[in-house]
Amino acid sequence: MSVETAVQVGIRSRLIATAGVTALVPAGNILDRSQRPIIDPSIILGEGFSLEGGDTIARNRFTVVSTLHLWKKEPSLSGVRAIAWAIRSAIRPARLELGPDFHCADCRVSSVRYVRDPDGETSHGILTIETLAELIE
Repeated sequence: MSVETAVQVGIRSRLIATAGVTALVPAGNILDRSQRPIIDPSIILGEGFSLEGGDTIARNRFTVVSTLHLWKKEPSLSGVRAIAWAIRSAIRPARLELGPDFHCADCRVSSVRYVRDPDGETSHGILTIETLAELIE
């Protein structure tokens, strides 16, 4: 499994196991998909990228940047703000479980943006998570 996939699985596992998140977004609505959501509310595991750490010649450290899209039909941004805070609270307390091949050295929410969808009915949050992972050799 690639480090990017391990991180995505770790993030989703943490979110669906956190009552504060699933109280706002059902576990079945936390998805990896390419189309705009029909489901309300939802967390879409979106784009991302990774950087190979240059601090060691072993090249076994990675920074994985993951984007989550938060969607909720509402006239304000308060619902997506609540979802973002629940995600931040879920990510903060402990390192992610990344399976047998990788160790999570750190994980944090590095940014959150809130925007209104052009449809006038939907709020959208864009949350970025940075994960430092190390290949277990």
